[in-house]
Amino acid sequence: MNARKNIMKTAQYIALILLAVIALFPLLWAVASSLRTDDEIFQYIMPFSLHTLVPVEPTFEAYIGLFRDFNFQRPVMNSLITAFGTIAFSLIVNGIAAFGFATFDFKFKNVLYGIVLITFMVPFDSIVVSLYSIVSDLGWVDTYMGLIVPGIADGLVMFLFVQFFRDIPITFYEAARLDGAKWSTIFLRILVPLSVPVLITGALMVFMGTWNSFLWPLLVAHGRDMRLIQVSLSDFKQEHSTNWSAMYAATCISAIIPILLYLPFQKYYVQGVTASGIKG
Repeated sequence: MNARKNIMKTAQYIALILLAVIALFPLLWAVASSLRTDDEIFQYIMPFSLHTLVPVEPTFEAYIGLFRDFNFQRPVMNSLITAFGTIAFSLIVNGIAAFGFATFDFKFKNVLYGIVLITFMVPFDSIVVSLYSIVSDLGWVDTYMGLIVPGIADGLVMFLFVQFFRDIPITFYEAARLDGAKWSTIFLRILVPLSVPVLITGALMVFMGTWNSFLWPLLVAHGRDMRLIQVSLSDFKQEHSTNWSAMYAATCISAIIPILLYLPFQKYYVQGVTASGIKG
């Protein structure tokens, strides 16, 4: 019986390892290719061998060329400014709105909350033309305002906040109100410290959505100085040729930054998604 369990466990580990290799293979390929010259990429691409994934003569020339020849630091900084700006305003706006929905009773509350839930089910492509028209009329094309403001209100982030706030015992509010605390004080000094997992979850969701966005930055950021990182990946593909090593290097940078941000906070991300009350 023990031998059978050991065989099953070994088989499970092998299957998980194979799935991990399949999932990580594109990233490993991109990293290896970013450390090669274009000639070496095509030299060892076929037949498949160890050198297909392990560079023969590793070089960081592609990464150096990104910032020296392509000014790639600009789209990276634009993406970081847009992402963190959207996160800051999104958490404030959605958190306050969720506090209102979870705490107070007012006319048409359920109708308005239903509309909020519907918003994150509507495909962005269906509203992009109208949204661009509004942003253009406001003079926000090629500005950080045009990149940040449309992403502030997020129905899914608000929904997470509402669910979390509803599970907080009403006695917290009652005790604070008896002590003379204002609602703003309750929100800032009681709810915000308790909501760290949801804050991190919402921040990561907003960051990933903003960082990986392509269609909206392509439309609203025409100037080269305002381009975001996903749009700038197309700069390496020319009419008659492609700078493959530089493209792979840029792709690695665009993938590594979210990974480095997610790994330290993954525990809080899971807690925020699964939270149904006050834990701990």
